[in-house]
Amino acid sequence: MLCDISAVHRGYGFLPRATHCTDDETWGRIGGSRMVHFASTQFNKKGAGALDTIIDRIENKYWKIEVTEFEMFAFGFNKFIGEWETEKMADGQIRVVYTYNLVTQNILAYPFQWLFTKIIWRAYMKHVIRIIKQLAEDGTEYVHD
Repeated sequence: MLCDISAVHRGYGFLPRATHCTDDETWGRIGGSRMVHFASTQFNKKGAGALDTIIDRIENKYWKIEVTEFEMFAFGFNKFIGEWETEKMADGQIRVVYTYNLVTQNILAYPFQWLFTKIIWRAYMKHVIRIIKQLAEDGTEYVHD
């Protein structure tokens, strides 16, 4: 979570890649936030896309973030809540559990949103986890400045 977002969120299909963040001076602290910017796609224009805010954080163990203020096509979702938990294993590996909730108040769009979440978003999050795993295994520095 405390990383260069463009190294991790590289896009997936029609989902845009993150290019950079602004207003991120408080990022890393509870209550801290950053504005995430995205590249253009057929559904999204280039620029600011969403506000990430840290709800809770325990160093090297737990992050809870909320993504709001979507300034891009967000399929009718109002909010994204993600939780990232880590646990050191006996064999020296680190177990990561990443859960997410996409929140909507649009009942008419719910069937489409359910399909989007189950098919596209789940695949995208697995893609992101594979990227993070590869960066960690390669020893690549991708820490947020």
